[in-house]
Amino acid sequence: MDIKKIGMITSYRQLAKRADWLWQQTPQQFGTWGNIQIQALAEKPDFLLMYQFDFPKQNQPQSWLDKLRRKPQKPQINVESLLRGVPQERIIYLLREPPLDEVVEKNKRYYQAAQKYCGYISGPDDFAPKPDYMPAIWYHNNSFRELNEMPVPEKVFPCSWITSGINRTANHRRRLKFLELLQASEIKFNLYGRDLPTWAKSSGELGNKWYGMAPYYYNLSIENYAENDWYVSEKLWDALLAWCLPIYYGGPATDKLLPPGSFLRLPSLDEKGIAYIQEVTATPDAWYAAKDAIAEARQIILHKLNLLNWLSEFVTQSQ
Repeated sequence: MDIKKIGMITSYRQLAKRADWLWQQTPQQFGTWGNIQIQALAEKPDFLLMYQFDFPKQNQPQSWLDKLRRKPQKPQINVESLLRGVPQERIIYLLREPPLDEVVEKNKRYYQAAQKYCGYISGPDDFAPKPDYMPAIWYHNNSFRELNEMPVPEKVFPCSWITSGINRTANHRRRLKFLELLQASEIKFNLYGRDLPTWAKSSGELGNKWYGMAPYYYNLSIENYAENDWYVSEKLWDALLAWCLPIYYGGPATDKLLPPGSFLRLPSLDEKGIAYIQEVTATPDAWYAAKDAIAEARQIILHKLNLLNWLSEFVTQSQ
């Protein structure tokens, strides 16, 4: 089989220099999946994935005041120099951040800029050139084989929530407000995450999300965005892969991607939502009822929704 190498560039700083990006999402060595091999830093890849690449703004002419102050201009990024000679029809642009009101115009600018360089441009919003669900990535450190073949881990606690203290948008602030309501209630749950506010009763940040999910029957999977038919993130994939029953707040995309009964829908981020969580997490009954659906959903995530599988299918269709 002719294996095609897939390179990658991104504006996510924690991923930009990762040679082994996504290697844990395949049972094969060195990122191989079917007819592709994900080699993010390959010098001469056959295809190039621009994964949430934030196209730079063009430098504006300096004002007379900046010239007077001899303020240096920021160096302009040469996008073409990052493309490694890959032809336009083999360059894929996937925007994965949600279309929050605060960033909609920026996302539209990225899509417009991508048309100059990319043959395929997609994102989880209606104004994307090709609106589509974001292929699945996950943030457990477990190997693919382990996730695929493991028995159900021992469940010993009712519920967890892994989130962050980001508050830069209205949706982020609404989620933090819901956290306040939840902690003021009598619901038993464990909170993990980074940069949480000082008032949050957190168990701390996790290096591996597995430890904050696998021992729990339920996980609160609350998206930053729930207002369209496309957006769904790793919050749901991570919970299901850890054999949790997600209590999910998000848009309707999941209804088309996952089997019925594999997750529960949180009705709202208010007192009604608090009452729902309290009722569900009081016993593990809902988890036991959903166990078979969770098992089915896990296989769909691992084998079908997996970004590596998506890339493999893209390459096949391109030949």
